[in-house]
Amino acid sequence: MSIDTLRDALPSYAKDLSLNLSSLASETVLSDAQKWGCFLACAYAVGEAQTVRAFEAEASQRLSPEAMTAAKSAAAIMGMNNVYYRSLHLMHNGEYKTLPARLRMNILANPGAPKVEYELWCTAVSAINGCGACIDAHEKTLREHGATNVQIQASLRIAAVVNAVSRVLAAEAALNS
Repeated sequence: MSIDTLRDALPSYAKDLSLNLSSLASETVLSDAQKWGCFLACAYAVGEAQTVRAFEAEASQRLSPEAMTAAKSAAAIMGMNNVYYRSLHLMHNGEYKTLPARLRMNILANPGAPKVEYELWCTAVSAINGCGACIDAHEKTLREHGATNVQIQASLRIAAVVNAVSRVLAAEAALNS
């Protein structure tokens, strides 16, 4: 499955999503590794089968096996961290923020991809998962490592479109089952 197959699977009411997929796939603000890792991490974050298969196929042509694993790990670790830290952020009792998380996050020390790439992927996944605390933390790290606002925005745009595509395909699959 390819991104074109994914675009073809979208119904006519989601034409804007199809157009956005095309424009993001040809985006040059991010390097290919940054862009396709972001697509893959976001696909794994949403977990819709067609979307995962399409971006797995596309990314496998553009990323090393190590980068593919790192992108998947960004979705995995943020799936945990986004729930935990979003909860702390939302809770009125500030004492929870003083307690150690006691969650293993070893992958963050050595994710198998360059820091900026991994942080872009974590930022995008955090946007999908709705964790403002994690978005802020990763955006700060990205800025410290020289990423531009336009690059960070591109990762968020990818997250938004992958999320929307996945939701449309899941809804259409529900109608057809």
